[in-house]
Order: sequence, then C-alpha cells, then structure tokens
Amino acid sequence: MGSESDRPLPPEPVEPDGPRVGVDEWVASADRLQDRPAGVAGALRRAGEVVTPPIQLAIFAGLAATVPFWLGTGDLFTYGIFVLLYVLLGLGLNTIVGFAGLLDLGYVAFFGFGAYMYAILSSDHYGIHWPAIVSVPLVVVTTASLGLLLGIPSRRLLGDYLAIVTLFFGQAFVVFVNATNPVVAGKGLTGGPNGIADIDPLSFFGLEATTRTQQYYVLLVSAVLILTALHFVNQSRTGRALRSLREDPLAAGAIGIPVNRLKLMAFAIGAGIAGFTGCIFGTLLTAVTAGNFDIPILITIYAVVILGGFGSLSGVVLGALVITVSFQFLAPENPQNNARVLFYLLIALVIVLLLRSWWRVALVLAATVALGVAVQGVVEAVAPSWAGGPVVEGGRLGDLIDSWVLIPEGHADFGNVAYVALVVAVLAVTQLRPSRRIFALPAVAYLAAVVWETSFVLQPAVARWILFGALLVVLMNVRPQGLLGTPRVEIV
Repeated sequence: MGSESDRPLPPEPVEPDGPRVGVDEWVASADRLQDRPAGVAGALRRAGEVVTPPIQLAIFAGLAATVPFWLGTGDLFTYGIFVLLYVLLGLGLNTIVGFAGLLDLGYVAFFGFGAYMYAILSSDHYGIHWPAIVSVPLVVVTTASLGLLLGIPSRRLLGDYLAIVTLFFGQAFVVFVNATNPVVAGKGLTGGPNGIADIDPLSFFGLEATTRTQQYYVLLVSAVLILTALHFVNQSRTGRALRSLREDPLAAGAIGIPVNRLKLMAFAIGAGIAGFTGCIFGTLLTAVTAGNFDIPILITIYAVVILGGFGSLSGVVLGALVITVSFQFLAPENPQNNARVLFYLLIALVIVLLLRSWWRVALVLAATVALGVAVQGVVEAVAPSWAGGPVVEGGRLGDLIDSWVLIPEGHADFGNVAYVALVVAVLAVTQLRPSRRIFALPAVAYLAAVVWETSFVLQPAVARWILFGALLVVLMNVRPQGLLGTPRVEIV
C-alpha cells in the first residue's frame, strides 16, 4: 500500500453550466447583472463611477470659466448668468427638499428677503451704502435666522401641512413688500409696488463687479464654493442623517437621529443660500420689485431640482442648464418656429413612449399624416371656409402645416371646441388597452396638431408654459427620479 501522500487529490469542483438543483438562477445572477448592466445605462453608470464628484466639479468649473470667451454680453446675461443663478437657487432648495425631504413652498421668500435687505443696506433708498463685504454676510446670517424661525413652528409638520404653512409665508412676503406703509417721507420700507432702485454693485476690498463678465465670475466662484461645501455635508454623518430623515422621519427618530434639529438646520442652510443669491440678483438688475419673487420663479426653481433629481448636486447644475436653455428656446419674443418644432417632436416622443415598437411608431406617424391630408382635402372640397385659415408665422414646417392641419377662417369658437375634444380624447386613450391605442393615436395626434395651430400658437406665453409642463410630465414618466437622481426602492 502506498503512503497517503501518493494518493491522487480529488478533482476541483466545477460550476455546472446548466441549472443547479435548489438554486434560483435568476437570483444567483442578480448581483452580477446589477454590477455590470448592459447598454447605454451600463455605459453611463460605469462612466459615473470613473468621473467622481470632485472630477465633475472640476470639469464644470473649467468649462464654465470659458463661457465669457465665446458668448456675447447679451447671451452671457441670458444664458450664463441665469444658469448660475438657478444653480444657486436650486442648491438652496435641494438642501431643504432634496436632502431633508421637507416640502417648502415659501422658499422664494428667502430669495426675495435677501434681495430686499441688500437693497436697503446698499442703495440710495435710505442713503445707506454699506460695502458688500459687510452687507452680504449680514444678509446671509439674517436670512438663515429667518429660515430657522420659520422652521421652529413647522418642525412638527410634514407633507401637505408643511407645504400649506410655507406657501402662506411666501405669499405673505409678496403682499408685505407690496403694501408697506411709508417709513420715511415718500419712501416705504420696501418701496411698495415700485420696489427699490439704484442698488450698489458688489464690491470687495475696493473692487467692484460692474460688468457682466465680472458678475458672471462672481456667480461662478460662489456656485463652486457652495457645491463643494454641500458635497462635504452630503458625504458626512449629517448628510446620511438628512437622507434618513427624507426617506422615513419616523424611523429616523426611532434610531436616535435628532429629527427636529436636522429640519431646522436644513431650513437655515437653504434660506442662507437663497438670501445670498438674492444679494447677487439685486446687483444684477440694480433694482428689486415684488414681481421678481412670485409663484412663477418658485415653479422654475422646483423644476430645476425635480428635473435634475432630488438630492443630486450635479443634477441641479444639469437641471438649471436645461431649464434656462428651454425657456429661452420657447421665449415669447422668439419666433413661433422653435415652439412649433418642439411641439411636433414632443408628439413623436409621446408616441414612441406609448408604443415602444418602431414599426408601430412608423405606422401611427404615417396614419397621422394620411389622416390630415385626407381631412384637409375633404373639408376644402365640401366647406372651404373651414380650411382656409392662414398658418401663423410660417417658416419651418409652415408649408406642410398649410396643406395638412385644418385651420378654419371665421370660426372663432373652433379652437375652444377642439381643445375640449382633445382633452376628452386623451382621457379616453389612457383607458384603452395598449393593443388598441395604436388605432386611436393617429386621430389624437392630429387633433393635438389642430389645437396647437388654432389656439396655442396664437398665445406664445401660454404655449411656452404648456410645452414646458408637457416636457416635464414626459420626463417624470420616463425617469421619475430625474435626470441624475437615484431611483427610490420601496419594499411592500
């Protein structure tokens, strides 16, 4: 008999290629698939792992620093400066809503308070001309204290109740600055409806930011510093506690997290950032009025945070960029061509999202075009006045619209009737089974084109908000967490 050392070793265990007894193959491979997702999503995820937040910040700062070299003064103000303003405002709101999960609808009041307080301290209104190095820190501390005061009675409120209280605060601020009684002969505390004019520019140690380029770089440096500070806060124990508060306040309190203290801190930090942005905003316009701090600006700031993703700092930057470019693209002073092209692209996108099959999409689009040509031809032959209306501001797509969309002449109520019919048709389509929607979509898409060309195209401001809202609705259906937000997983 040989020694024990001469015996052959047992073979190495080999993982079977096929199914294994007692093992769920899908569950066993879930971790592997999650670690290496395929397609575009996988590529973006792997790129995000390489491009860490510090690298993202460096890329943003480097690219943003070059903007004044290739944008004119007007475009620098319209795009560059307003993007950075929305970045700062979005960062403050993201601290309250994105980090702590507190629905603050009075946030814009902090923005207005900072602008008005700086205007009082540094303008001809009362003859006080404190330098920015003194007035700006005082405004930030005071605005943060105001946020703290608002948070004290609101710390036990959540959801809708907190939203109602903060919304009242925001509207009370607008009423107050519009109706303050005179304190000095001929002057109100806030100037009333006329506001405060002739605000001093930002000045630091004898250097004044008077040109658009100088103001842009002040905003850029401020945005980079605040982004850096919030990144460290988000990565700290405080940031993890804030995220716990956002996800489940009851569970966070049960494990010893100081929920009320975190709420107050989030309110104070967000209000301080808004107040600081208000100071810069006042110097940019050299005047402030109550109309600058009403509901539309609140909606815009929320759109920035929602679009980018709650809790995402880089998402705020991306959201501010998309919102600003979209608003200028759809601005009422621009030709209707931009809005028209975007509208028809939006219709095509909705059809793609509903059908998710290229041959079905092509079939629906072809049927929509054929339906329009047929309707136009029949109506022109039977009742020419119902198809003789002119196309508003032709240009792009104008010739196609003229021979495809039904635009009546001399029938003023047609647009309203078509709008009601469109609402009913959309509601009906949502109740259909996906297999049957393909038969109804051509008629609904064509009716939407008719409503656009007969009603909304005549009201640029209304069309702008409708298109913008529709884009957000589509995005929220595709990515509820926003462009760069993290999807929320709930266990039921």
